[in-house]
Amino acid sequence: MKKLLSVITLFILGAADVSAQQDAMYSQYMFNMMGVNPAYAGSRGVLSAAALYRRQWVGIDGAPETYTFSFDMATRDNKVGLGLQAFNDKIGIMQTNGVYGTYAYRIRFENEGSLAIGLQGGISNFRADLTKVDLIDEDDQAFAQNINVILPCFGAGIYYNSDRFYAGFSVPNLVKSYLRKDAVYYRADVVAKKYMHFFFIAGYVFDINEDLKLKPSTLVKAVRGAPVQWDINANLWIRDVISVGGSYRTGDAICGLAEVQINDQLRLGYAYDHTISKLVKFNQGTHEIMLRYEFGWEKGRILSPRYF
Repeated sequence: MKKLLSVITLFILGAADVSAQQDAMYSQYMFNMMGVNPAYAGSRGVLSAAALYRRQWVGIDGAPETYTFSFDMATRDNKVGLGLQAFNDKIGIMQTNGVYGTYAYRIRFENEGSLAIGLQGGISNFRADLTKVDLIDEDDQAFAQNINVILPCFGAGIYYNSDRFYAGFSVPNLVKSYLRKDAVYYRADVVAKKYMHFFFIAGYVFDINEDLKLKPSTLVKAVRGAPVQWDINANLWIRDVISVGGSYRTGDAICGLAEVQINDQLRLGYAYDHTISKLVKFNQGTHEIMLRYEFGWEKGRILSPRYF
């Protein structure tokens, strides 16, 4: 497995013109969409805190592992949303830590829908311990020095939602970074490149009967150097308390999804991904768990639909 991770690492670092570095992925993106669209901040109308842990490709030593923490809130007039995100993403010898601040301005319509324009900015620290890569030539000087750089982030998005429908488009990071061992360049010989990622999200809630609601949704991801990827999802809500569903991610995985609204403030989600790519022979799937707690300013004040 260590050899397999070395191959993956060398591909990411060495094939800069063929494959772009991908941002961390989440199967439960619909659980807290601020991770893919800054305009989502404050859309639920309360102070919301969320934590996520994702362990990908269980059984492969050094496989991707992600921790994410976020807070967002709306101002008293619900016109402005503010948010903060912190994350730690690891894969093999590479690790990225970052902190982003988010601002969203919301325009409300007479039909009770709203349109938000969001911005986010922050920094991340990318590190790669190249001395730990298994090499055929142990004296290869290209891997004699580690990478440790600070990367800027500036992103934007738009997001519309009503009681039943949402849609949004975003570019979480508009800054295209070129990584070298000793610095960050915008035009230079590079070890790897980090391109802009484009996201489109949409979903709708249908009433089946008084107790059941169906929420289909989708996420489309596009980045230079990689195929366009679709997440196609469906969740069945039972009495607004329990949700079960599934997801298909093109070329990557099929996912099982479950959520429980424990009370008005506390929500728990779990996802299991079964790999359908060639890596299926080497791992036992992916586990993801998320927890969200909402602090209402007034008892029982949950203004936005709990479905998204």
